[in-house]
Amino acid sequence: MAAAATTSASTAFSSTTDCCNQVAKRVFRITGLQVASTRRPSAFKSVRTINTNACTTASRCSFSGFTKTATITASAKIIDGKSVAKEIRDEIAIEISRMKESIGVVPGLAVILVGDRKDSATYVRNKKKSCESVGIKSYEVHLAEDSSEQEVLKYISGFNDDPSVHGILVQLPLPSHMNEQNVLNAVCIEKDVDGFNPLNIGRLAMRGREPLFVPCTPKGCIELLRRYGVAIKGKRAVVIGRSNIVGMPAALLLQREDATVTIVHSRTKNPEEITREADIVISAVGQPNMVRGSWIKPGSVVIDVGINPVEDATSPRGYRLVGDVCYEEASQMASAITPVPGGVGPMTIAMLILNTLVAAKRANNFK
Repeated sequence: MAAAATTSASTAFSSTTDCCNQVAKRVFRITGLQVASTRRPSAFKSVRTINTNACTTASRCSFSGFTKTATITASAKIIDGKSVAKEIRDEIAIEISRMKESIGVVPGLAVILVGDRKDSATYVRNKKKSCESVGIKSYEVHLAEDSSEQEVLKYISGFNDDPSVHGILVQLPLPSHMNEQNVLNAVCIEKDVDGFNPLNIGRLAMRGREPLFVPCTPKGCIELLRRYGVAIKGKRAVVIGRSNIVGMPAALLLQREDATVTIVHSRTKNPEEITREADIVISAVGQPNMVRGSWIKPGSVVIDVGINPVEDATSPRGYRLVGDVCYEEASQMASAITPVPGGVGPMTIAMLILNTLVAAKRANNFK
């Protein structure tokens, strides 16, 4: 791997698996952090090869080609997604209890899982636990890998017509013989609690329009900024990645909050220079430790959406999770940063169950 710190357009956005050796080994207030995803275990695809002077074990995230100065923050404030997600779940539980006592309705979330992927099964279990913790009724359908697309559509149709189900989620990825777009579009917009229906995204993009639901991960990012008192209005924001799941809706949400937004993607020239101008960085590209400390403006706020497994012989699982951002470097530059795990991940499920509550309230005209 080349050692140059500056990337060219033809080498942007890597699939490098080099990692920070000392990720999160500081004395920070982080305990028992968990990670979860709402839709797709690997939402971000590897796209190109990067030339970023990668964050290697040997360097331990050293600032190669980058000199520490007096402006570097000694230690960024941790944006604790696990703690905020718990606060939100507690708020949701109170609302669900009030709804049940007032009109006798309990929100219901249906999840359809196709195949035997262990990661998908784990995420579905986490969602079910979160639903149970706040009082949401959970419905689960687990179909075999070789099930037909028609079988999946049949279950979606049934849940669309079931008044006790207020949200429907199809766990991704689906088997290759199924048309993902056809399946997702079959979920009626009133129950599309993941917020991926084209009408929801279209409304999100338009001034003066409101989507029925906002996609869960981007919504969680903005909620973290709000709850930590991070000013967004008038700030320069950079979103790294332009996926339909996170990047694009995150940019739209930041724009709605009156930020000036730039999207950095696989064809962007000099992405590090653009990112270095940002007051707020949201990285959602799915490349471990791609964003180096030299990319970060001193005092900025960094939201790391990446959840990337990297090999680690010292871990019982044989791997550990790291983000898109080289945490040890970035935490010396930023004023606040999300850890991985324990940052955006818990917020994604919190937003999913919040959207389910909103759907149930709307369906029953409950204020």
